[in-house]
Amino acid sequence: MTATATPKDDIILRLDDVSKVYSGIVAVKRANLELHQGAVNVLVGENGAGKSTLMKIIAGVERPTLGRIILDGEPVSFASPADAQAYGIGMIFQELNLFANMSVAENIFATREITRGLFGIDHKAQAAKANEFLKRLDAGIEAEAMVEDLPIGQQQLVEIAKAMSLNARILIMDEPTSALSAAEVEVLFKVIAELKAQGVAIIYISHRLEELMRIGDYITVLRDGQITGQAMVRDIDTRWIVRSMIGSDAKDFAKSADHAVGDEVFRAENISLPRPTGGLAVDNVSLSVKAGEILGIYGLMGAGRSEFFECVIGRHLHSTGKIFIEGKEVRARDTTRRIRRGLALIPEDRQREGLVQVLSIASNLTLASLGRFTRLFHIDSGAEKNAIRDAIRDLSIKAPNPDFEVTSMSGGNQQKVVIGKALMTNPKVLLMDEPSRGIDVGAKADVFRTMRRLAANGLAILFSTSDLEEVMALSDRIAVLSNGQLVAVFDRSEAKEEAIVQASAKGHGHQGKLAS
Repeated sequence: MTATATPKDDIILRLDDVSKVYSGIVAVKRANLELHQGAVNVLVGENGAGKSTLMKIIAGVERPTLGRIILDGEPVSFASPADAQAYGIGMIFQELNLFANMSVAENIFATREITRGLFGIDHKAQAAKANEFLKRLDAGIEAEAMVEDLPIGQQQLVEIAKAMSLNARILIMDEPTSALSAAEVEVLFKVIAELKAQGVAIIYISHRLEELMRIGDYITVLRDGQITGQAMVRDIDTRWIVRSMIGSDAKDFAKSADHAVGDEVFRAENISLPRPTGGLAVDNVSLSVKAGEILGIYGLMGAGRSEFFECVIGRHLHSTGKIFIEGKEVRARDTTRRIRRGLALIPEDRQREGLVQVLSIASNLTLASLGRFTRLFHIDSGAEKNAIRDAIRDLSIKAPNPDFEVTSMSGGNQQKVVIGKALMTNPKVLLMDEPSRGIDVGAKADVFRTMRRLAANGLAILFSTSDLEEVMALSDRIAVLSNGQLVAVFDRSEAKEEAIVQASAKGHGHQGKLAS
C-alpha cells in the first residue's frame, strides 16, 4: 500500500526487518521503516500496536530482538538512550520523564549540565539557555520554576524544550499535544516547521487524525506489531488511516439509542478554590447531573476542569461550596468518605495518580474496593477473582494475565484498569478527567461505549475534555469552563461547535486566537 515513489537520498534512518519480543509476546514483527529528513514522519496505530516499542528501539531505550538499524547508510546499535543521543536522536516521551523536585532549567540540562570548570554547575548559564528554548515555545514558563508547580500541559512543553536543547537530527515526539491547549498546539506546530526547515527528521505519534493530516509528510500505520500501510500524507485521507489501523472503517462514537434520564443524583453549589498566587482556580461553579446523564465539561488548558473535580472528590480542604448526592449534602471533607458516599474520580494523570505501578493488574483493579471482598478478617479471594474476571471482560481489557504488572499494558488498557478500579466501588457519580488522554481510536471507542453503558444503567457521569468532537459526541449536556468560571451550559441537541469554542475563549486574554 505504498504511495508514489520518493527519492531515497533523503532517508536518514532505516529499520530493517526489526522485531521485538518480550517474554514470549511479539510487540513488533519484521518492521521496515524509512525516516525522511526535513520531514514529519507520522506513526499511527491503536494502543498496543507497537508504536512506542518501535520508537524506544530507535531512541536506544530497547534493543531489537532481530533486525538492524541503519543510520546514514551504516548499521548501528545503541546500548542506551545516551548512545542514541550521541548520534543525534532525541525523544519526547508521552508519559512525562521529568524530575518534579528540580527546576525547569535543571530538567532541561539533566545529565548534560553546563559547568564552569572546577566551579560546578553554572546555574545562571543554564537558566539563560533554558529561557531561550522556552521563549521559542512561547511557553510562559520561567526557567527557575519548579516542575512540580506546573500544570501537566506546561510540563509537556518543558519536555519539548528539553528535546530541542539536544540539537537532535532525529526527534521522536510521542503524543506531544495530548496535554496542550489549542493555542499551545499552534506554537508547537510552528516549532516543528522550523525544525523541518533545519533538516531535522521528526517522528510524530498522535491519535488525533486531523492533526496528523495537517502536519504529516509521510505516514506509517501499525496494527498488532506489524506495518499495515505506508504512504505520503498528501495521497491519503483519514478513512484510509482508520482502515489501515483497525482493518475496517471507524468505530462510531455516535450516541446510541436514548435512555430515560432519572432524578438529580449530584449537585455542586458555588465550588471555589483560591490559587496560591491569588485569584480563583475554580470560581463559584454550580452544576447538577441526573441519573443516566453524561455531562461533558469542556475547556482549554487552565480552565479549572481538573481543579473542579479535585474539589468535588475532597482533595482541596481549603475549597468552599457544597456538594449534594441524591439531595443530601455531603459534609465529609476527605476523599475516603466521599468515595463511600458514592463519588469516584478517574484522574487525568493515570500513571501518577490512578495506578500503583509495582502492583499487578488484578491488585490495581480491586485496590479501592477491598472492603467489598472482606469476610470478617480476611479477603474472600474467590469473590475478588470473579470481580476481577468480570471487570476485565466488561471493559474488554487486553490482559493476557491479571497477575502481570500493570505497567506491562498499553496506555489504553491501563486507562481501562483505572476505570475498572473506580467502578468496583459501586459509585453513584463518576467523575472522569480527560478519560481519553493519550489513548488511541480503538481504546477510545471502548471507553466511550463503556461510559454510555454505565449511563444507560443509571450512573451519573461528569467528564472533562478539551476535544470538541468528543464532547459533542458523548454529552447529553455540555458545560463550558473558562478561567475557572462556568461560562455556559448547552443542551446537546442545541449545541453548536462555534458557540462552545467562543464560550471557552472568554477571559483567555492571550489565547483569544483559537484553532477550531
